[in-house]
Amino acid sequence: MPVLAGCLSSRGVKRVLVTGMSGVGKSSLLCELAARGYQTVDTDYGGYYHMVDGERLWREDRIGALLSGDSAASRSVLFIQGTARNQVLFYPRFDHIVLLSAPAEILVERLRTRTTNRYGKDLAELAETLGYLETVEPLLRKAATLEIVTTVPVTRVADIVLEHVL
Repeated sequence: MPVLAGCLSSRGVKRVLVTGMSGVGKSSLLCELAARGYQTVDTDYGGYYHMVDGERLWREDRIGALLSGDSAASRSVLFIQGTARNQVLFYPRFDHIVLLSAPAEILVERLRTRTTNRYGKDLAELAETLGYLETVEPLLRKAATLEIVTTVPVTRVADIVLEHVL
């Protein structure tokens, strides 16, 4: 993808965090953006997190390197997907923070029927996610530069995100 004048931050590439609860469509959005030629990183994979006292946290060294690297030098935007308590440490390094959200009943249905990820099928995990809607999502909302309710097709979600960040 060519680098377009006026589309780059002072660092040379815009960095966009896509965050939200399990089941809102973060991975689906990343797949759509990748299909459109954008560089994407899903922090659920590739060693970007580790477990600390039973909690999944971003590996600060790996995320720091990802945000500092020039791996996206030939691209105008780098989309990074993930949700972890310590992501707040990196907020100043993102140009945009996009929160994806969905009503609880839609999350339950998506978690129950998805085949790409096992998380949320266990009743305790489902209850945890629904609890996070009340406790974590409001915190994400405060930091977000854009919120999209993902009750529309993923192609439309991608269009909205790109309109916002480009």
